[in-house]
Amino acid sequence: MPERDGYIPGVPCWVDTSQPDPERGAAFYSDLFGWEVEDVMPPGSPGQYFIGRIRGLDAGAIGSIPEGAPPMAMWNTYIWVDSADDTAAKVAEAGGKTLMEPMDVMDSGRLAVFADPEGAALCVWQANQHKGARVVNEHGALNFNSLNTRDAGRAKAFYGAVFGWNVLDLPGGVQMWTLPGYGDHLAESNPDLREQMAEGGAPAGFIDVVAAIVPIPADQPDVPAHWSVTFGVDDADAAAARATELGGSVIVPPFDAPWVRMTVLADPAGATFIASKFVPENASLATAGDTASAA
Repeated sequence: MPERDGYIPGVPCWVDTSQPDPERGAAFYSDLFGWEVEDVMPPGSPGQYFIGRIRGLDAGAIGSIPEGAPPMAMWNTYIWVDSADDTAAKVAEAGGKTLMEPMDVMDSGRLAVFADPEGAALCVWQANQHKGARVVNEHGALNFNSLNTRDAGRAKAFYGAVFGWNVLDLPGGVQMWTLPGYGDHLAESNPDLREQMAEGGAPAGFIDVVAAIVPIPADQPDVPAHWSVTFGVDDADAAAARATELGGSVIVPPFDAPWVRMTVLADPAGATFIASKFVPENASLATAGDTASAA
């Protein structure tokens, strides 16, 4: 897959997981995804931050739970912005909350953490030296990000105001977040992308998709609004089996859905994520419900 060298504002660009035992988490994900991991924190730092790499390219990270953050393992979604400080002002105006004020992360970039009006936490990244995920859409790499919500209408107003996102309605009640101009950006490095997507049966407007909206089922009253992370895998069934062998668990067994075969997994500390294999033959399948909202 082509290497990424940065993103445009409004696009999910990075993921990491906060872990009570980052070394154990690093061992789990390095085996499951084939990551090469390196703790990039300076000697004597109070926490750890393992960058996971594929072919030497940054793919994701495993870090200590930040001071003051909920004491639970979880995956975090980062969205690229021009200014973390300006975004903080937009979040406040749109009814969100600041969980962590904008701060510099050494020379890597500037970070802030917010909660949308429903409480779903998200990070924003103002890049300096660190340009986000350099490899995507392959085994062990970031494939997709989804907002799991009970109030899609409120979410649409918030994310539209903060990031300029629109909503693409697809058959079966599926909704996707789109960013105007994102397809043009992608086509700069792949001029044949629109033709390739059309040949693959992608619906009109799909080239601008940056994330998904997943309704939280009514029979999951204890699941809070949250952002979930999907990784590409070569074999969803094998990923589920290996995750179990490594001390993780299968939350939702592998199943077929439009375009993919996927499974919802949890690492040994309980952080959930989705492993998804692209299956073009599944393009015509009826929408397989919202099972992935368990992540």
